[in-house]
Amino acid sequence: MPAEKIARMFAALMLAALTATTQATGLQNVHFHQPPPNFGVPARYGTKLLSDWRGKPVVLNFWASWCRPCTNELHDFVRAERTYGTRIHLLTISSEPHDVAASYLRLWNIELPLLEDFDGSISHAYSVPPIPVTVVLDRNGDVTYVSVGGLNWRQLNRAIQADLTPNVLGTPTPRVLR
Repeated sequence: MPAEKIARMFAALMLAALTATTQATGLQNVHFHQPPPNFGVPARYGTKLLSDWRGKPVVLNFWASWCRPCTNELHDFVRAERTYGTRIHLLTISSEPHDVAASYLRLWNIELPLLEDFDGSISHAYSVPPIPVTVVLDRNGDVTYVSVGGLNWRQLNRAIQADLTPNVLGTPTPRVLR
């Protein structure tokens, strides 16, 4: 086989591998092992950025009150918050008009942190297709798990556990070796 053909095949394989690791999330603007788009989260004393939440795993859930798979999985996010408490940050995000999602949560006595994305700018930044979408970030703020479509407790729990469990092999991520 000529060297030029081997080189082209190798380049194609490398490009395919790179594409698979950076775009396999199903979200055009969100890539595995990289920080997702940053945004502000209203807090008690001003606004915090998503990037300020480094140090704990973060679970972001894009949902709407009219979406049956979204509302079906809300109990799994309540369970995650009860199970993990302050060891994780959990945030639900809805692009519905003002107070629609909040009213839904109140009506069903669901206590979850909610960010109302009235103008859809966060959903747009994340290139969220039809909802629900869940994105999990590790302690370093990098994407480790994405679910496009509904998920169940087993999937959510596994994604969170993977980020809470220390790396017992001691192999540092590239970000650690700056």
